Amino acid sequence: MRERHHLWAEGGSVTEPDVLLKRAQQLAQHYVESLARRAVAAPVDRETLAAALGGPLGDGPVDPLTVVEELAQGVDPGLVATSGGRFFGFVEGGVLPAALAADWLTATWDQNPGLHVLSPAAAAVEEITAGWLLDLLGLPSTASLGFTTGAQMANFAGLAAARHDVLEKAGWDVESDGLTGAPPVAVLVGAECHITIGRAVRFLGMGERTMVVVAADSQGRMDADGLRRALGNVQGPSIVCAQAGNVNTGAFDPLREIAESCRDHGAWLHVDGAFGLWAAASPAHRYLVDGVKLADSWATDGHKWLNVPYDSGFVACAHPESHRTAMAVRAPYLVRETDGARDGTDWTPESSRRARAFAVWAALRSLGREGVAALVDRCCDHATRFAEALSATKDLEVLNDVALNQVLVRVGDDDTRTKATAAIVQSGGEAWLGDTVWRNKAALRISVSDHATTAADVDRAIAAIEAAAAATRA
Repeated sequence: MRERHHLWAEGGSVTEPDVLLKRAQQLAQHYVESLARRAVAAPVDRETLAAALGGPLGDGPVDPLTVVEELAQGVDPGLVATSGGRFFGFVEGGVLPAALAADWLTATWDQNPGLHVLSPAAAAVEEITAGWLLDLLGLPSTASLGFTTGAQMANFAGLAAARHDVLEKAGWDVESDGLTGAPPVAVLVGAECHITIGRAVRFLGMGERTMVVVAADSQGRMDADGLRRALGNVQGPSIVCAQAGNVNTGAFDPLREIAESCRDHGAWLHVDGAFGLWAAASPAHRYLVDGVKLADSWATDGHKWLNVPYDSGFVACAHPESHRTAMAVRAPYLVRETDGARDGTDWTPESSRRARAFAVWAALRSLGREGVAALVDRCCDHATRFAEALSATKDLEVLNDVALNQVLVRVGDDDTRTKATAAIVQSGGEAWLGDTVWRNKAALRISVSDHATTAADVDRAIAAIEAAAAATRA
């Protein structure tokens, strides 16, 4: 083994790979075991991290064991315990044990699923897992599915397929001829659409400022009647972006009504369901996505509610040829399969990427259909527990109807106190939550999406919020 790694050893002895990997496993295990007792986020300044990890790059090699030890020690003060059960900021899931172990193997195997010939195993797991996901999320079994970095690139890929399809029907080849001289494409969004939609539209060259914004109600749901009227004013190709799970309130656009309007006007319907699409996996919450199957494309995350490691997202498309045409690459040196085997690069914006499906396969296999439903339901129950306890506390007001896993809380009808409460909780280490602005008012934003969160974790967070709010009263 030493001979294989002779370049590492020119400056002296070098740690054998088995010793190195065992030490990495020990460090990882120590971190996992510390999650219950460590501060969710401890205050640390960038200078401290820079002093531990920075300085000029050395000229000579360093033993890999030393490198790993230095990395683990240097980053530890700046780690945020997002997978410990007490992180409620943003919508970030934890990591399921099976998915974590599979992700370690994924790094070891170092497979590229871009082409079947590069990894028949990765291609097979992608194909199997794609079928499981489509079934679990209630999407057409004939849809295509790509594994992306997250919902941002899933939205991008879905809207790229949409752009291709609506322009092709208008007689324009956007992949060959670009957008100069093309028929204008109307992109219609709700007033509370997620920022990744505008960013994807910008990436695709259609112009964020040109989006047609449809009014939303008090919970952030797109006005279905307003959309129908807006579509009636559109001449030419059109794409509608609906939302399954508002990032602040968790509310769902009326998907069935929106889909019917899109059908009547010949518009492509894309659904941004970064976390909310997982409601389809729960019999108790499936009603929230009624009509979602009628859309043309969908985007969601795996590193949110499925609790697989970053990076993991999925784009699905009811029109595989439009999806493939928008994404695929061709070159003489790319060895393509001719028997229908999966080339992953046909469905994502990347040519080379991590074999993300291994961890997804492991997560789904370990949970099963009932386990995924239970994960969603448990997080929703925890959100309700937050809302009920905090709404009964002096000076605290819950601003949203808790439909899923999101809770918005305001402190004393006061922006300053609300922001100060968030800062106190964040710095205290007992829990971590975000702050946001909803309807021009500051609010605490509580997101519950970690399989590891318990009722005790919720109660600890509630106590921290109540104490922080009380401290701001003075």
